[in-house]
Amino acid sequence: MPKVLLKPRHGELPIVVVTGPTASGKSGLAMKLADRFPCRLISVDSSLVYRGMDVGTAKPDCQLLKQYPHELVNIREPDQTYSVGDFVTDATKVIAEARESGQVPVLVGGTLLYLRGLFQGLAELPKADPELRLQIELEAGRLGWAKLHQQLAEIDPQAAVAISVNDQQRIQRALEVYRITGKPISFWRQQSRPKVLDARVLKIILSPPLRETLHRQIAVRSQQMLTAGLIAEVEGLRDKVESSGQQKIDQLPAMRAVGYRQVLEYLRSEIAADNLVERITIATRQLAKRQLTWLRSEPSGIWLDSNSTNLLKRATCLVDEHLDCYG
Repeated sequence: MPKVLLKPRHGELPIVVVTGPTASGKSGLAMKLADRFPCRLISVDSSLVYRGMDVGTAKPDCQLLKQYPHELVNIREPDQTYSVGDFVTDATKVIAEARESGQVPVLVGGTLLYLRGLFQGLAELPKADPELRLQIELEAGRLGWAKLHQQLAEIDPQAAVAISVNDQQRIQRALEVYRITGKPISFWRQQSRPKVLDARVLKIILSPPLRETLHRQIAVRSQQMLTAGLIAEVEGLRDKVESSGQQKIDQLPAMRAVGYRQVLEYLRSEIAADNLVERITIATRQLAKRQLTWLRSEPSGIWLDSNSTNLLKRATCLVDEHLDCYG
């Protein structure tokens, strides 16, 4: 029988986080934990928020989502924005609801900026400067975003490691903050800021010990996505967005997601069909590398071998110990 939680004592809030690099099996473990504990699953994924982006995000299918409901999945259209601040507001609300109902909030996903915003607070950054943003865009038009990423690496190596060379929006924002304040964006994010949650947190980090193992898993997933119809999915999204005449699909922040960006390049004949799987695999490996770098720099967290035969047993024991004093 599922364990029924008592009301948290002294205002504490027990939370479980299941995170790790892409393709490490986070969702699978979270759903298995939901079989053993009264969990409220809360997605921490900047792509799963979008409706219609299913194949390329490895989103659980409709049957699984019905059996294991996930909060913050399918809550936006691809042409809508969803920020860290939006996530913090939404997740805080859902966590409070879970607490009131005696459920365990289980945050599952690999968008680590979301987790940092939730548990460490949002940095007080300067407001956007439209003229400066336009100037940076013009520079990118002349030099290319890769060159601007190099500039960022020179002034803020920490931010450059965490930001993909293809993430134009975040490169622009990081350069904008530096040019406004004279200090790198990583400096401002390290400044003290009010915590959103005062919580007792168990952070489980899934990853195979060997990098080569993760790379193989990523390659398999890339091929599976294409086989499952990723190209058709992107074509459908493109037709839906561009039929409105409002904007091109490659202008949407949602389309910066790994896999979608490469398929759009393929549809524009910038990538040959024979190279598409490899390009998606390489981009996903780069994403996983950034995630692992970030996770190693964060405090706490218990690392578990995602391919261990004892994974579920070990994770269950950790959650049991974490919740023991609550019921």
